[in-house]
Amino acid sequence: MGTAFIFPGQGSQAVGMGKALADASAAARQTLQEVDEALGQSLSRLMFEGPEDALTLTSNAQPAIMAASIAALHVLEQDGNIRLADKAALVSGHSLGEYSALAAAGVFTLADTARLLRTRGDAMQAAVAPGEGAMAALLGLDRDAVEKVVADALAAGPGGEVLAAANDNAPGQVVISGHKTAVDRAIDLAKAAGARRAMPLAVSAPFHCALMQPAADVMAEALGRAAMQAPLVPLVANVTAASVTDVESIRRLLVEQVTATVRWRESVEAMAGLGITRMVEFGGKVLGPMVKRIAPDIECLSVAGPADIDAVLKAL
Repeated sequence: MGTAFIFPGQGSQAVGMGKALADASAAARQTLQEVDEALGQSLSRLMFEGPEDALTLTSNAQPAIMAASIAALHVLEQDGNIRLADKAALVSGHSLGEYSALAAAGVFTLADTARLLRTRGDAMQAAVAPGEGAMAALLGLDRDAVEKVVADALAAGPGGEVLAAANDNAPGQVVISGHKTAVDRAIDLAKAAGARRAMPLAVSAPFHCALMQPAADVMAEALGRAAMQAPLVPLVANVTAASVTDVESIRRLLVEQVTATVRWRESVEAMAGLGITRMVEFGGKVLGPMVKRIAPDIECLSVAGPADIDAVLKAL
């Protein structure tokens, strides 16, 4: 039975995240302290106590989600006396979760991952002026139908707008991103095309589209300076939905990921095709439901709190 360790992305943050693990485990406390020291702030206090609006800021949410994920992994490894390389055949993550996956697989140090995600969050937030961009979830349309909606919305506009599929999360669950005017038209067109729901998302910037190119440029420079090691196990990358182990390829894909579609549905399908029959999500319980919609036969487990540790250890 092949197992993949998977890591959630932005939107999985919540006040109180990581606190129960930190209260119960020295491994979690040490992980969060290391992130605090790397960033020069008490991010853990913000995770535990809020306020929510500060935690939700992209520059805080991205390293916080990673910290909670890696803390959960370290607790599992310490309590169970296991190593990722012995229990996981692959790692993968959703958007920023790809950085968590790479930290878990030893590509980046924990401190470098935290600093890279702070840089990424700041750059993504600064890439587009407030109010200029937007994102929307289109439910009930497949990827091809969404691509037609995107094309029609752009054709109906003044020209020069950006609009793209940002996240292909699961069958009938695609997120679009781009200029707000184009997203608004696409919402109306999606409803006319039979979408079950088409709704704007409460996000601070239009992620994973060409409007994020300034952030991609920042990350190209930051990643160019970052120390990287070969992963302990292959990564299934967002951009390609294929496994990769070459460090320079991973570096390039992380830059491309800022503006490219998160191909999560295809990534899960690819992992199933590579023999994965179980996925363990670290730091949240948001990817499991998507996985079950994509590949119902895959067993989904999660490590979000102390109560999850024993069940996952028994399964592994």
